[in-house]
Amino acid sequence: MRESTFQAPDRRYHRTLMLIHSVYFWFKTDADPALVADFEQGLRRLCSIPQIKQASFGRPEQTPPRPVIDQSYAWGLVEHFDSLADHDAYQEHPLHLEFLDRFKHTWERVQVYDVRV
Repeated sequence: MRESTFQAPDRRYHRTLMLIHSVYFWFKTDADPALVADFEQGLRRLCSIPQIKQASFGRPEQTPPRPVIDQSYAWGLVEHFDSLADHDAYQEHPLHLEFLDRFKHTWERVQVYDVRV
């Protein structure tokens, strides 16, 4: 993985570049309540895929309202990968495909943001 170094006032930052994969989920109003209840366990299982360097998930935080804050989603998932190749392998991993197959019918919307940092 490439490294990035840049200068900021009074500080020097040095970091390894990685891909951050952020996913936000909205459920259909008529989604099966049993599947919705199992979603957190599904996220835990998904996060065990070996290509993931680090993963976190949760529900929207109740930060003070501002026009730029979107708290309409049900769950957010943030995963870090060392490389695009690791991300691509994750996309085809059997646990990821199983997760999609199990929960895709419950989603009204899914929004993904991938960022190289």
